Amino acid sequence: MKFTACCVEDARLIEPTPHQDFRGRFMRAWCAHEFAQNEIDFTPLQANMGFSRLRGTIRGMHYQTYPALEAKLVRCTRGSMFDVVLDLRRGSPSFRAWYGAVLSADNGHMLFIPEGCAHGCQSLEDDTEFHYMTSAAFSPAHATGVRHDDPAFGIHWPMPATAISDQDRGWALMGS
Repeated sequence: MKFTACCVEDARLIEPTPHQDFRGRFMRAWCAHEFAQNEIDFTPLQANMGFSRLRGTIRGMHYQTYPALEAKLVRCTRGSMFDVVLDLRRGSPSFRAWYGAVLSADNGHMLFIPEGCAHGCQSLEDDTEFHYMTSAAFSPAHATGVRHDDPAFGIHWPMPATAISDQDRGWALMGS
C-alpha cells in the first residue's frame, strides 16, 4: 500500500498495490503492520456499508465526540464518490482544513479519517456503494455533525447535491 499525507493532519490517502493477472486483481484493504509503519494507530472494531441510489447524494459531515471518538477507513466498493475529511480538532495545525479525494471501485483508493475529524461523501454515479471500518462502535449519544455547505469550511463538492437527509441539512453552522 502507498500512504500519502494530505493537508489534514494525520489523514492519509491510501492506494493499494494490487496483484493483477488474467483472473482480475487481489489487494490488501487493511494491514496492521503497514499502518503501524506509516504511524497510523488504527484497529477496526466495526464495519459499515452505505449505498447511495442517486448521483450527487451527499452524506455527512459526521463524527463522534469524546469519549466515543472514532477513526474511519473508507473505501468505495461500487461506483465512485468524492470522499472528504474535515479537521475539527481544536489545537490541530490543520483545524478547519479539509481534503477530498475520488474513491472508486476501479481505483481501490481508501481515505483514513483520524479521530476528531468529520467525514462526508458525495456519490459521483448512481448506485454507489461504500464500505468503512471504524475504531469505535456507533454511539448515538456521541454522534453529531456539521453542515456540508458551511462557509466556515468552504468544501468544494464536485456537483450540486441531489439528495441529502433532513438530519444532515439541519446541522448548525459553525460560523467563521
